[in-house]
Amino acid sequence: MANHSQLNFQDAASPIMEELMGFHDHALMIALAICSLVLYLLTHTLTGKLTSNTVNAQVIELVWTILPALVLVTLALPSLRILYMMDEINEPDLTLKAIGHQWYWTYEYTDSKDLTFDSYMIQTADLPLGHFRLLEVDHRVIVPMNSTIRVIVTADDVLHSWAVPSLGVKTDAIPGRLNQTSFLASRPGVFYGQCSEICGANHSFMPIVVESTPLANFENWSSLMSSQ
Repeated sequence: MANHSQLNFQDAASPIMEELMGFHDHALMIALAICSLVLYLLTHTLTGKLTSNTVNAQVIELVWTILPALVLVTLALPSLRILYMMDEINEPDLTLKAIGHQWYWTYEYTDSKDLTFDSYMIQTADLPLGHFRLLEVDHRVIVPMNSTIRVIVTADDVLHSWAVPSLGVKTDAIPGRLNQTSFLASRPGVFYGQCSEICGANHSFMPIVVESTPLANFENWSSLMSSQ
């Protein structure tokens, strides 16, 4: 999760988030190169001697037309590649349905029978020692690591958004509509998110907690939850 005064992204916990962070660094380097070039030209213009000799207009027009086009291509190609990767869902190992309410989440494991629960934020007065205020919930989403998880997202009342930054997931929950996304947790851990769409007075108090565990632990947990 994020730390105080953190300037970069949270540590990636999925291949998609690793790709997004790589694209961010790629775009940042291009922006740095552009800013450096503009700063150099500006400094040269302000400090150099004025002269009546001008560069051939055809050459400079060619340069400032082709150069931005090349920059856009270097940004567009990796961006489109990641967009297709995020949209592609091939044979998921597990399907999870997330339903947004004011102001909590309901989760349904559609591959299991009668495995449904509500997830509420734990109030500060009831928070166990060492847990995170305004981020911890009474029922976490448990998923097996190194497995493709399909998440079907919808809402029961108003617009919500199911977002977990470490997993590179953010999907709007719209009443009457099913949106889907997917992720693969590449390591065990607990990953925190929040509703990212203003949904009312308690918008800030409906966190999302995803816990990635080995497959054996997930099977034991799902068997225990189904038997209750």
